[in-house]
Amino acid sequence: MPVGERRSAHPALIALGAVGAAGVAAAVWGIGIERYLFTVREATASALAPGSAPIRVLHISDAHMAPWQHRKQDWLASLAQLKPDLIVNTGDNLGHRDGLEGIRRAFDAFAGIPGVFVHGSNDVVGPSPRNPLRYFLGPSKKQHEPEALDTDAMDRYFTDELGWTDLDNAATRMSLAGNPVDLFGVNDAHRDWDRLDLLPAAVDALGSPDAGTTRIGVTHAPYQRVLNGFIDLGADAIFGGHTHGGQVCLPGYGALVANCDIPLKQAKGLSTWSRDGRTVPLNVSAGCGHSIYAPVRFACRPEATLLTLTARA
Repeated sequence: MPVGERRSAHPALIALGAVGAAGVAAAVWGIGIERYLFTVREATASALAPGSAPIRVLHISDAHMAPWQHRKQDWLASLAQLKPDLIVNTGDNLGHRDGLEGIRRAFDAFAGIPGVFVHGSNDVVGPSPRNPLRYFLGPSKKQHEPEALDTDAMDRYFTDELGWTDLDNAATRMSLAGNPVDLFGVNDAHRDWDRLDLLPAAVDALGSPDAGTTRIGVTHAPYQRVLNGFIDLGADAIFGGHTHGGQVCLPGYGALVANCDIPLKQAKGLSTWSRDGRTVPLNVSAGCGHSIYAPVRFACRPEATLLTLTARA
């Protein structure tokens, strides 16, 4: 080789280097930046009886709270300024055995605002270390030797201090913005804790509904059997969480996994669900947190939803 002449790098090495650099940049973005880009997604859906006043619903899900996550706690607390008529919490609030400490800091500002909640598995058992690639192999299975969380303490905080209602395989009746509303929900369908068979009796126990009553279904994991069961019970709108919106998404494509059997295109955001000729709004929250063992979000910002339910034409 003549003096001063350099051999060009092999094209494959250049391509490999480019891929590696892109991977590092994506990791830096997803771990160090995007998981802190908390976002309020606003949407409107027709679900109420004709002539009804709008209902502003703040949908919060999948906080997976650890006590040191102060940025997330401060952001959640700030959402009380939106002055919703109802808070719907679709579970997985705890991400650490001391997570209730952070939940209190985040949710104390919601005291006095009507609310309902259901459990996800991470309201009952803590997260455990696992290979993150397993998430892309299909719906996850039960954890091995999970740490039990203080679910009772969390529930007492929600019900006694915030005034929220537990909808785990249960139903309740409220008046929201002057509108009669019946709400029902199930425990975590991902763990087969849902008891759809109990809901008809729970709804019947509320008594005959007033004219123009709206029915709302609430679930942590939006499995199709649950969504269909809710419509069979007359739901006019449905709220779910669990999916994290895919958590790590492909830009321009969306979620690669949903961790349940809902179609991927409905893994986050406002869509509709149809059964037997009825079509109702379905809001699936991408959630505002993540497991402490998978601290990343990519092309899927952490979120809460301010969904305004309006009267049908």
